[in-house]
Amino acid sequence: MVSGAGDRLTDVVAAVVEVAAEAGEAGTYTVETARAMAAVLNKVAVRVVIDAEVRGFSSGWREAMELVTGDGTGAARAARLPGPDGDLGPRPGPGDR
Repeated sequence: MVSGAGDRLTDVVAAVVEVAAEAGEAGTYTVETARAMAAVLNKVAVRVVIDAEVRGFSSGWREAMELVTGDGTGAARAARLPGPDGDLGPRPGPGDR
């Protein structure tokens, strides 16, 4: 089973290379074959990237909504990093999250 977008794309590239190698061994690999396989690979890659972006946006949106409306359990934490002078800036007040 494929675990992520990168793995899906890797599987498709491996399949295209395998088909190209088999066509080359059979003597049927042509410019048209190469163009067709490149077009298929391009279409699959575009779909994989779009799916990954949509999934990333929706999970980020869910996390943001949990942070705003939820009780705070499982929500993202903000880390305060010091500035160049080492100061952390203003501290949150007692009622701030």
